[in-house]
Amino acid sequence: MKRVESRLGFAALTVLVAATSLCAARNQNRKPRAQVCPDLTGVYHFLNSGDRLGLLQEDNMLKGYINVLQGPDASDSVFSYPITVGTREGNEVQFQTGRIHEKYFRFTGTVERGAGRKPSDSDYLELKGALETIRVNGVTHTKQVERESAIFTSLGKSEQQASGD
Repeated sequence: MKRVESRLGFAALTVLVAATSLCAARNQNRKPRAQVCPDLTGVYHFLNSGDRLGLLQEDNMLKGYINVLQGPDASDSVFSYPITVGTREGNEVQFQTGRIHEKYFRFTGTVERGAGRKPSDSDYLELKGALETIRVNGVTHTKQVERESAIFTSLGKSEQQASGD
């Protein structure tokens, strides 16, 4: 009788382990649901220290600017690229800037919650995706596109006050 019980116990244990492994494999393949961020309006770090991306969300439309600090040889200290086209559908974000000196930017990605706990914290929101820097030849009108992965984190309230953004 003991042999029958141990065999039944082993069979039940084998079924339990197989079922647990199957559930774990299914859960591992599932993508976690992204938390929908109601509004992405704010100021974000851009490519280099001091560069800023400012966004204003109105319904599904995005407006704003990208301020890029220039080197000492440039005539202006900051180029401010206006966002001419911008949309948001769910967590999907796209925008393109106007041209300055035959250069403009295009971004496609998502808005996600960052490490910050409150909207006033640094890195409360993150824009993750692909940034394209497009340079247009003024004579031939050919485009040179540089594509890179980018993560732009929101500035906290104290950072905005310190930098005057």
